[in-house]
This record gives sequence, C-alpha cells and structure tokens, in this order.
Amino acid sequence: MVGKGSKLYSILFLKCPRCHQGEFLEANPYKLSNFNKVKVRCPKCELKYSMEPSFYTGSMYVSYGVGIAVAVAVYVLTLIFGLSLKISTLFILIVSALILTGPYIAAVSKSIWANIFFKYDKKIAEDIK
Repeated sequence: MVGKGSKLYSILFLKCPRCHQGEFLEANPYKLSNFNKVKVRCPKCELKYSMEPSFYTGSMYVSYGVGIAVAVAVYVLTLIFGLSLKISTLFILIVSALILTGPYIAAVSKSIWANIFFKYDKKIAEDIK
C-alpha cells in the first residue's frame, strides 16, 4: 500500500518521514544546482531532518543497495523481453540506467535512511490539516 501513513509513500514521493506532507528535499533531485540537498526542517511539522552532523553519510550504503537493485532490474528486463545482448552491450545499458536514475537513487536513499530513524506520527499529520 502506497498511501499516506506508509513508509513507502514517504520514500517514493520524498516526503517528511513524520508527517508525510512536507517536502524532504530543497528541490527536484535532477536540479543539479541543489543536488539532493535535504531541507533543514520539515516546512509542515518542523521536524529537524538531521540528528547529527553528517547524518546522511550512512545513506551511501543504502544507495549502493538501491543501485544494485536497479542494475538487477535492468538485467531481468532484458531477459523478460528476450533480448540476447552481448555482455558489453548489457554493461553499457546498465551503466546508462544507473547514470539516468542516479540523482533519484541518491534522493531515495536519503529518504530511506531518514525513514529508518524517524517514525510516522498520525496525530501530528492530522493536526497539520
């Protein structure tokens, strides 16, 4: 289920992990001038997004896992569509997919990391409306 109140909603739509209403990032992940810059606080519930300096360093581990998942998904899609590609062509296809999805992977990884440490609070979310 991907409705408000689920971790998946907050992660995929880059929303505040506590209220699921405020934006998590300063700008779109593909806007390179603010490349995946996390806001200091939620504009809706005032949650401070960082528990300590360098809090999002741990999201690099999550990013690695998400990147591997994207690479495996590209490979599985080539199998599903019955494409018999040379290994070099498959490699180029996977690298291209990773480059294209890289900014979103980095943003989602930070969102996953934040959702590990911050929990959804239904009462706060209802008070904001």
